[in-house]
Amino acid sequence: MRLVIATCSVDYSGRLTAHLPMAPRLLMVKADGSVLIHADGGSYKPLNWMSPPCKLTVDESTGVWSVTNKAGEELRITIEEVHSDTAYELGTDPGLIKDGVEAHLQELLAEHVHTFGDGWTLVRREYPTAIGPVDLLCRDADGRHVAVEIKRRGEIDGVEQLTRYVELLNRDPLLAPVRGIFAAQLIKPQAQFLATDRGLECVTVDYDALRGMESDVLRLF
Repeated sequence: MRLVIATCSVDYSGRLTAHLPMAPRLLMVKADGSVLIHADGGSYKPLNWMSPPCKLTVDESTGVWSVTNKAGEELRITIEEVHSDTAYELGTDPGLIKDGVEAHLQELLAEHVHTFGDGWTLVRREYPTAIGPVDLLCRDADGRHVAVEIKRRGEIDGVEQLTRYVELLNRDPLLAPVRGIFAAQLIKPQAQFLATDRGLECVTVDYDALRGMESDVLRLF
């Protein structure tokens, strides 16, 4: 991971345009290729960002970073002064340990994939990818692959996570086309809007009802 503290301005052009005037900011370049711009405020959310897959080009003569993605969107960072520039290899992350309810939701939905539709089958729980495991990889009644991200409370971060998984899985010709489902006990309106805008489906699940259902998984006893 590379962390740069710099006085910079930022211009985004794509589905809309946005401008951040010159000011000190934290620029974060992650190993997965994502680039995020943070200010000293606003909690954990970046002011702007570009999700992978994207390409970073640095013009040393002008101090301009150009970050572009396959959709043609560009994040243009003009650096006036660099105050700090460090890099550190974090290594492989063990992943998020889900709380009891969220982990149990994943287990229950794996056993009851018909919750998403008749004729559905489970391919695998915790399907591995280069950026972390997908909660469930399923096939729908038409045989198409579906990535399912499960949260107890569905928020924008979960939609971003599912977006990255779907983009990555669609690069595999053996899996594509892959669509995504965001499943949670409660999905916030902002998260639902973002998911719909990105072509993802939202499913609200009833944890108590799932707990009362008989498992679809065949057992010896």
